[in-house]
Amino acid sequence: MPESRLSAVGEGPWSSISKALSAFRTQWPRALNIGGYNTLRFLLLEPFFGGSHRDFAEGLVKHSRHEIDLVTLPPRFWKWRMRGAALHFWGKLRNPASKGGVWPGSYDGLIVSGLMSLADFKSMAGAACPPAMVYFHESQLTYPLATDEAFDAQFGFTDITTALAADRVVFNSQTHFDSFFDRLPGFLGMMPDYRPNWVMGEIRRKACVLHPGCSLPLYEKPVQSRGTGPPLIVWNHRWEFDKNPEAFFEGLYALLDRGDDFRVALMGERYRRIPPAFDRAGTILGDRIVHDAYITDKDAYHGMLRRGDIVVSTAFQENFGISVVEAVAAGCLPLLPRRLSYPEILPPAFHRDFLYEGPEDFIEKLSRLIAGGHRMSMAREQLVRAMGAYAWSRAAARYDTLLSEMAALKGAPCKRPTTSVGSNSGLDKCE
Repeated sequence: MPESRLSAVGEGPWSSISKALSAFRTQWPRALNIGGYNTLRFLLLEPFFGGSHRDFAEGLVKHSRHEIDLVTLPPRFWKWRMRGAALHFWGKLRNPASKGGVWPGSYDGLIVSGLMSLADFKSMAGAACPPAMVYFHESQLTYPLATDEAFDAQFGFTDITTALAADRVVFNSQTHFDSFFDRLPGFLGMMPDYRPNWVMGEIRRKACVLHPGCSLPLYEKPVQSRGTGPPLIVWNHRWEFDKNPEAFFEGLYALLDRGDDFRVALMGERYRRIPPAFDRAGTILGDRIVHDAYITDKDAYHGMLRRGDIVVSTAFQENFGISVVEAVAAGCLPLLPRRLSYPEILPPAFHRDFLYEGPEDFIEKLSRLIAGGHRMSMAREQLVRAMGAYAWSRAAARYDTLLSEMAALKGAPCKRPTTSVGSNSGLDKCE
């Protein structure tokens, strides 16, 4: 993966022609306003181009009616990204004549994720920085700590100053929005004196919720026959501590003791540090594990999901859950913790059967899903249709509206956004 990427910057003898064509493509729809579309140009800086960050960035670039140039860094060393990505990006972008250079002031707006310091970037860019939106996939005020980690308040302050520097602050779920503002007073209360409690109102004034779009193939209906053999349980989450694989595998071992028959597909993205629970699982589950690899090809990934029967989450932290939406849209029945964002994602009619309260409830309900039955087949079809609310084909227009309104700010005071988010309502908006 290259260190940075721009979708519309050329070099060499064709550079001037390429730039002229790009400028024409950008300007003529805006000038003519054909069909009421107001096409603008945005720069998206993503310092951690992997997982949900990558899915979101690529989906927005692909589905927005606006022109969005994407500049990225590889998905590693997240702490250093928060501290240093702004310096890297500004060093690359400040000289339009350099390799990868583009002047930020030529854009109508800037989009960043929360894993960089927007305040640092704006301090260097000055007047060249257009109105900016920060998208919080996660926040360091609420992110769970690994057993060998200690809380570092500096990352919490980076979240705060990034939000203060933004013209729009967007959270990926109402659950995330609420947890951030619930945690903020206690975090500020850690300061011995001169607590800036005013920041809570200032950030909330320009904050709202927009569920991320999901890249979902158009399924007319779920496959009625999910293949031969015992039910296939899908784990398509990152192999990291916050997804709590230990609880997932302990639940599977309990099912073995009960005599339940099942297969497992381990499909999640893997990093340098692999939780030890996965090594032990290979020994205990043996050939019940029918797939054990991260699938980078999207068509192959969705094809494997179509073979699955059940998707499970045991996560400590999940502010939205793109991987679950993808699996449910492909026809997998979900089993998800009630304490996270999932009551917001699933329609209320499905909460009783597909949300669990604790380890015992998890085992009982997973055993019930493995047993299956006609009632579960009916639920599968309804859930496939419900997940369509999160497809980019529906979400993109809401983002385009927000970006257009943000670009019109041009440094003016931010109008208070309104939030209208209900469980599976598809009506989340920022105005």
